[in-house]
Amino acid sequence: MDESGPKIVKHILHAGTKVVPFRDGTKVKFHYQTHKCDEARTLIDDSRTQGKPMELVLGKKFKLDVWESIVQEMALHEVARFRCDKSLVVQYPFVSKTIRDAQKPREERKHCCGMTVQNEGIGYRDLDELFGNPQDLEFTIEILSIESPDEYEKESWQLSDDEKLLRVGKLRQQGNAAYQTNNVAAALEAYSYATGIIEQLMLKEKPDEPEWVELAQMKIPLLLNYSQCKLLEKDYYAVIEHCTEALKYDKDCVKAYFRRGKGHAGAWNFDRARADFQRAAELEPALQPTVAKELAKLQEQQRLRDVEDKLKYQKLF
Repeated sequence: MDESGPKIVKHILHAGTKVVPFRDGTKVKFHYQTHKCDEARTLIDDSRTQGKPMELVLGKKFKLDVWESIVQEMALHEVARFRCDKSLVVQYPFVSKTIRDAQKPREERKHCCGMTVQNEGIGYRDLDELFGNPQDLEFTIEILSIESPDEYEKESWQLSDDEKLLRVGKLRQQGNAAYQTNNVAAALEAYSYATGIIEQLMLKEKPDEPEWVELAQMKIPLLLNYSQCKLLEKDYYAVIEHCTEALKYDKDCVKAYFRRGKGHAGAWNFDRARADFQRAAELEPALQPTVAKELAKLQEQQRLRDVEDKLKYQKLF
């Protein structure tokens, strides 16, 4: 491209149906083809053959600034071709690698740091050639959808800390509603997602500082709800794991002791189950009748286990 000419040249192939205003947070979904600007218009990438269209959220510092610029010059359902100066597409080989790698199984993906690029290249021959010989690129873009920030549910990484806390509350309500309708899988998904958001926020705080403690207290009921769902699925070791984590944040959590006792009973850890049930009754005397029933069931379980073991032992001789 002539250095004195424009850095981006647009050619409309198909007019759009609607002009939509763009702002930070707008999500644009589009198909794209990337060609070299050589005589053969060599194809580098085609999103249609890579499995899914590209999604771009404006204002989130995407690695390829030029894509943010050109999509904002387009209307909904428009198809246009953009020839972009090589100075604007220096990062394209790395963006392309990331997109291509996402289609591979995780174990086949290869980390690409500066030293790796210098010694081994990017990992794709055409991208290595493009990296070593920067040149103008041509993008053919078809806009599929344009959604303003209030028209779609944001991913957690797009949210502010306050928005994340609101999301946690909504997810907990969704999980509770799903549990009430016996949709355990949906409840588990909601509780797990909410717990992950809390963990992200906790990483920003110093352990045992007031802000960290407040987040930990929000995490406890999510862990307990998750463990209750796992109890229904008879995944006893997951129950034990999540209740134990809850007890790290609240060493006197009655529900965690009682639920972990159920988990240990299911896993045939009778001594540990007995200790957890008894601790729950110490912390909450009103639970003593319930705990007495659980201990009686535990004793019967252990008796049956002993009978089974005795029979197995006799068969050996």
